[in-house]
Amino acid sequence: MQCPECQSTHIRKNGKRKGKQNHICVTCGRQFIECYDPPQGYSEEVKRECLLMYTNGMGFRAIERVKGVHHTTVIHWVKQVGQQLPDAYDPDQAPEVGELDELETFVGSKKNKIWIWTAVDHFCAGILGWVVGDHSAATFAPLWMIVQQWQCYFYVTDGWKVYPGFLPDGDQIVSKTYMTRVESENTRLRHYLARLHRKTLCYSKSVEMLRHSIRLLLHYLKFRDVPLPS
Repeated sequence: MQCPECQSTHIRKNGKRKGKQNHICVTCGRQFIECYDPPQGYSEEVKRECLLMYTNGMGFRAIERVKGVHHTTVIHWVKQVGQQLPDAYDPDQAPEVGELDELETFVGSKKNKIWIWTAVDHFCAGILGWVVGDHSAATFAPLWMIVQQWQCYFYVTDGWKVYPGFLPDGDQIVSKTYMTRVESENTRLRHYLARLHRKTLCYSKSVEMLRHSIRLLLHYLKFRDVPLPS
């Protein structure tokens, strides 16, 4: 038997630790047992199943009831993955017609209203840009920095007063009729994330967690799989 620290063979028994024989190295004083239990933790399969359940409309406590994984552990996994993912993925080609809309939700309590601003290509599925914040121009400005690079022929909106301050004159079409793409994408957000369901006990307690959840969902909707936390 060798010491795992200095590889000395001058070893003595030194009592027991949790029912197993403990040893001590006379040379360096390192204590150790001969056979350690394998490290405990959840398998990649369990992690993937929990994250897939989350991106398919189940809340953290519902996942805990079904899988037996504590809800705080699942929250930690979502945070880990969300920190590694981009907000959105670049379009394959620049959109010719953009659609802009705002989805209302809340964080902490219904009095604390939050809006998720989304931007999509009228002709292709998928959210290409989004921001979270209040209903003001300051919140929309970072999203417009992304959208204006598309140089669309025109943009379809619901006519919210913020848009004319950013969109060039004559490039805005105010029409719910032609906003089917962006409203469909916003509906998918509500459908796939329990925290965005209209009538549910699930809700966001922090804007940070809401952002992580959106990043994870957009990745899942694009690739139909979820990254695994370390």
